[in-house]
Amino acid sequence: MATAAIIARQADEAKRQHQQGAASGGGEGLRQYYQQTIQDLQLLSRQKHHDLQRLEAQRNDLNGRVRSLKEELQLLQEPGSYVGEVVKVMGKSKVLVKVHPEGKYVVDIDKSIDITKITPSTRVALRNDSYVLHLVLPSKVDPLVNLMKVEKVPDSTYDMIGGLDQQIKEIKEVIELPIKHPELFESLGIAQPKGVLLYGPPGTGKTLLARAVAHHTDCTFIRVSGSELVQKYIGEGSRMVRELFVMAREHAPSIIFMDEIDSIGSARMESGSGNGDSEVQRTMLELLNQLDGFEASNKIKVCLTPC
Repeated sequence: MATAAIIARQADEAKRQHQQGAASGGGEGLRQYYQQTIQDLQLLSRQKHHDLQRLEAQRNDLNGRVRSLKEELQLLQEPGSYVGEVVKVMGKSKVLVKVHPEGKYVVDIDKSIDITKITPSTRVALRNDSYVLHLVLPSKVDPLVNLMKVEKVPDSTYDMIGGLDQQIKEIKEVIELPIKHPELFESLGIAQPKGVLLYGPPGTGKTLLARAVAHHTDCTFIRVSGSELVQKYIGEGSRMVRELFVMAREHAPSIIFMDEIDSIGSARMESGSGNGDSEVQRTMLELLNQLDGFEASNKIKVCLTPC
């Protein structure tokens, strides 16, 4: 009897342990299920948050475009302006402006305009109803001329040039000294040189010498080939020369390096010859006018080299 009772008790204990193990296994599976569900929901929440940030960025971009379009629409709806050129500044609130083809007018200046920024030959905008100067415009320069300006100052130095000690000394006196110390020429009462003509066979250091001058003077370096000034249509070459010097004045002090100058520097022909040299002569005459005309500037130096 005792043995049977012990066996029955052991069987009940084993059954109870089995039931507890089954219950324990079911709880572990339920826990894993909820943990996986929580991880999936967290991943979904992160994705939704990322989508929300992307949509907010798109909304901000669209809002910026809408504001830009509204500003552009507002500008288009505003009345137009007359474009004129300042002839003379007359006091603190009035200027003499030339408006083509109407003539010259003495106009008032808007209070928002800085009078110190207005100089002769400045392009300005006038209101069409009151002729009040309300905007200072940038100079009208051909995009092809803008490309001639070298953005990075050349890193060439005089030490890189060998065998041209006398030429280096002369170009320092003609180009570098007037730019760095113009008061010396003013005290002596002599005019500054306009530029130099570098001549010699190809490969003798003419271009390198011009680059070294631009490096040591810390000037705006504008490089142009004479063949680029030979244009198909009448007046285009001389117009490019004018705009070239306009850009040089805006970024003064400047050095204009003209290579292949012999392409426009031919001997002057008789008028009415009927060939294409007349346009080349116009270009050369405009260059001479800019170098030694009424609006000549001491802050612009020219280096000319033949091909």
